[in-house]
Amino acid sequence: MDAITSFFTNLNWSAPSWDLFILLFFVIGALLYGFSLGRDRIIVILVSIYMALAVAQNAPIINQINMSFHLNDNIVLKISMFLGIFVVLFFLLSRSALKKTIGDNSSTGAWWQVIVFAILQVGLLISITLTLLPADMTSVFSASTRQIFTGDIGRSVWLIAPIVVMALGPKQKSED
Repeated sequence: MDAITSFFTNLNWSAPSWDLFILLFFVIGALLYGFSLGRDRIIVILVSIYMALAVAQNAPIINQINMSFHLNDNIVLKISMFLGIFVVLFFLLSRSALKKTIGDNSSTGAWWQVIVFAILQVGLLISITLTLLPADMTSVFSASTRQIFTGDIGRSVWLIAPIVVMALGPKQKSED
């Protein structure tokens, strides 16, 4: 909690920094993005993010491609590979039975559910992206930003919280 308080007290609106850019991306992205997609699509995207993270970091073939093309040396290619896997998985999953099992495809969910899921998704994407960056690139961020998104506790929260909310969140009522 101290990291969040410190983050907001150290923001300098007159001289924008990368921290301010991340904050604005986080807030605007979560709200606009969440309301334009709806709860069910956001959940499919969250599942796609987890699957892409698992594949990008653990699949032996991906590691061989990384070593063959020296992708670990080029951070843009490393992030692009993660995002590419994510996009492919999202399109595959959005047309699969997964979306049908989540809920009614025409439902967008309650407004507060949309906001919660959107915040968790955008935070997870920021955390994963910043984690993929080398330490010298993340050193431009404040200690609070690094602690919130890439620190052990912050990263754990961004990885675990969406799962907990999906598991414990209110279920949609079916209209029979």
